[in-house]
Formats: sequence, C-alpha cells, structure tokens
Amino acid sequence: MRVKRGVAAHAKHKKTLAAAKGMQHYRTRSFRLAKQGVIKSLRYAYRDRRNKKRDLRALWITRINNASRELGLSYSQLIAGLKKQGISLDRKVLAELAVNNPKAFEAIVKTVKENK
Repeated sequence: MRVKRGVAAHAKHKKTLAAAKGMQHYRTRSFRLAKQGVIKSLRYAYRDRRNKKRDLRALWITRINNASRELGLSYSQLIAGLKKQGISLDRKVLAELAVNNPKAFEAIVKTVKENK
C-alpha cells in the first residue's frame, strides 16, 4: 500500500508559511518563495547572533573611551592600568558604570591614575 504524504506535507508547508509571516509579497503566500526566505532569514539570524557580540563590545569600548578621556586618560591607558593593578572588570561593567554611575567610574580612573 502506498503512503500518501498529504497531511505531513500540508503540516510542513504550514510551518514554513508561519515562519515567513512577517515577510512581504509572495513570500507569505508561495511555499517555494517562503521556504527560500525562511532559510535566508535563519542564516542571517545565525550570523547576526555572533555579530551582535562584536557590535556590543565595540559600543562598550567607545563608551569607556569617551568617559575616560573626559577624566584625562585614554582607553588603552585605562585598560593597561586596570590589568597592572589586578582590577578585573570587564568592558560591559565598565561601560555600565561610565553611563549610569559616573562617580564610581571616576573613582576607578583615579585609582589607575594614582598608581601609574
């Protein structure tokens, strides 16, 4: 007896079309185009999950650099001073302090400046 794939195929198509819901034009209606769009979007998602980390690190470095330059120290001097003193704060935390708690950030910069 042959196996008819109607139910399984319909379920698969429905799943793909649901994943293509926010797309435009025929990608929301045509299974073939929806499948292409979904595959491409998943590729972008995979790639950009990695790029997000890169982008955020660059943002943190920019924020730390701007805040430390206002206090008379460059980014590289600040990071080198922190490493020399054994202060282990990552860039995310430093950027957060620079933006939301400038006094604490200023205290960190002062300690680095004093022990140059």
